[in-house]
This record gives sequence, C-alpha cells and structure tokens, in this order.
Amino acid sequence: MTPRRGKGWTVAATLGAIAAMVALVAASVPLYDLFCRVTGYGGTPQVSAAVSDAMSERSVTVRFDATVMRDLPWKFRPAQRQMTVHLGENVLAFYTAENHSDRPVAGHATFNVTPAKAGRYFNKIECFCFTEQVLSPGQKVEMPVAFFVDPALATDPGTEEVLTITLSYTFFRARGETTGAAPPAASTKHTSLQEGRS
Repeated sequence: MTPRRGKGWTVAATLGAIAAMVALVAASVPLYDLFCRVTGYGGTPQVSAAVSDAMSERSVTVRFDATVMRDLPWKFRPAQRQMTVHLGENVLAFYTAENHSDRPVAGHATFNVTPAKAGRYFNKIECFCFTEQVLSPGQKVEMPVAFFVDPALATDPGTEEVLTITLSYTFFRARGETTGAAPPAASTKHTSLQEGRS
C-alpha cells in the first residue's frame, strides 16, 4: 500500500467513525426515551391505549405538581392538589395554563412520577403532554389528563410501601419558538403541592 493510499484509507476510516458516532448520539435520545416509556425507568409513566377494566380495594394518593421554564411566559398549575384513587380506577384530573404574553406561544410538556419505581404502574390514557399546546395572548385553558394506577402495584414487593405518587409536569417553550420579552406576571415558575389554588 502506498503512503498516499494509506493516508486516504485513514481519513476515510476516521470520517466513517465520526459519522457512526454522530448517528449513535442522534439515535440514543429517542432510544432512551422509548426504553423509559416501556420500562417506567426514571419514573416515566406508561401510555395505555385502553382504560382499566379492573379496580382494587387498595387506594393511593396521587399528588400533582407543575413547573414552567423561565422562557415560557405561562402560568401553569394543577387544578387539584391531590386525589385519593383506587388502583385500577379510571381518573380524570386537570391542570390550568394561561398565556401572560401579548402573542401566541407554543409549549410542550414533559412528565414523570415519583417515586420512580411507581412509573411502570402509572398509566396515562389521554394527556395534553402528547401534543404541542398553543395559547393565544391572555388565553387560559384547562388541560385534562386521564390515567389509572395499575392494580399490579399492590402485588409487587418492591412497591408495597408506596402510598403516595406524585405526577409532575414541566412546560417548555416549543422548539422553533423565539424568546420575546415576558411581562413581570410571567415570573411565576413553580407551583408546589403545598400552594393549592389561587
């Protein structure tokens, strides 16, 4: 092999390795997200295509939490602080969101539950977090989430002490949105479980 050909092969191999690493990094995020959704790892709730058809006598308390990132001029909070639900019971809860800016703003929510080991048993049927949300200037909306807690939670030795599950949402400005100046009222960024309704 000539020196010139050897250098060409080295360059090609290096570029190929770089391309493979870029592809691996690009694929790792959706693959990790899929892994979390399937296994409940990290407190990621499951997504159910159907409602629950079995209800247990055992109940748990579900608490609701809300956070808004600083560049999103929204007020976002749970409509209820907590609910006591039976395992397997189909439940409908609400969050409220209000756009405090003078133009339409799009947001997208991420979510998780704590303790993390309860994630595999927390099943969402419908949720505002599945799609991007757009609010007009000053618009206030109720955002529903339908869910149930799998009765299998009661038969897992690793979750027998779980009596309370916290469902948390964080709203981000949607990708492609430009950050404009937000009015002072948009400074409310976190609604804790202790605050309740205003």
